[in-house]
Amino acid sequence: MTPQDIDAICGLVYDLCGIALDSSKDYLIESRLAELVKREGCANYVDFAVRARRSGDDLKRDVVNAITTRETLFFRDKSPFEALMFKAIPELADEKSKSVYDKRIRIWSAACSTGQEPYSIAMTLMETLPDYRSWNISILATDISDDAINRASRGLYPPLETSRGLEPRYLNKYFTPQDGGHRIKDEVRAMVSFEKVNLLQSFVHLGRFDIIFCRNAIIYFNAEDRRRTYLNLANQVTDNGYLFVGSSESLIDLGPKFQPQHHCKSVFYQPNRQLPDFILANKVGTAATPSLTAAR
Repeated sequence: MTPQDIDAICGLVYDLCGIALDSSKDYLIESRLAELVKREGCANYVDFAVRARRSGDDLKRDVVNAITTRETLFFRDKSPFEALMFKAIPELADEKSKSVYDKRIRIWSAACSTGQEPYSIAMTLMETLPDYRSWNISILATDISDDAINRASRGLYPPLETSRGLEPRYLNKYFTPQDGGHRIKDEVRAMVSFEKVNLLQSFVHLGRFDIIFCRNAIIYFNAEDRRRTYLNLANQVTDNGYLFVGSSESLIDLGPKFQPQHHCKSVFYQPNRQLPDFILANKVGTAATPSLTAAR
């Protein structure tokens, strides 16, 4: 690829989905877009970028589907789900059970890919709350890829995907065999709704959530978009809510309200919880900006 090819594709991808690529990702661009360039009959990647910008939504959608990473598995990294089971859910349930009117838990799985994360969250809730049927539980799962959303909504997974991260007891309890694979049971599926959302655009309309999972997606944003997106996510977290990010992501550079909380070998944030004055005084302006080069 020429430098002009790389610049054209990097600009196109950024404008479509906010992912910041550079010349070091030329192998990724070629491996994921070569078939589309060939299909469209373009002489090079510059011509393809021009065509994609001038085309309708179908080709733009194909570019996003091809370029976005979908590496995921059930209960990925394990420790966040342990923190969810032993910390976040019990605390939320204890707080909300004191109210006659508020037995509602809202959770957002942002950048949900093909659905393993939101279904893992649903199974964790069902395992943690014996009376979960008496709760108003809703899990919103969003992604920028139409293909990912469609696959996630079907809830059908081949053996290779159910064998990664999913304990046999969960497979037997929450899935049914179908078409050579396994489909998530309707009771689990009913907890989850799916929607296409671009994290670089406003998502205020989604409302506020008790728990937000946004893991291993914003590491592909540039520094300015990263900061703005995390601050916007914090605005969608309830006062005592939880924000889970990827294991390689740190938010301490965003200010004193983003103090990491440690539980079950996992790190999460409670950006809207009131911090003691001495912590606020000691943390303002002291954090350094971390590297954004961490890989999934």
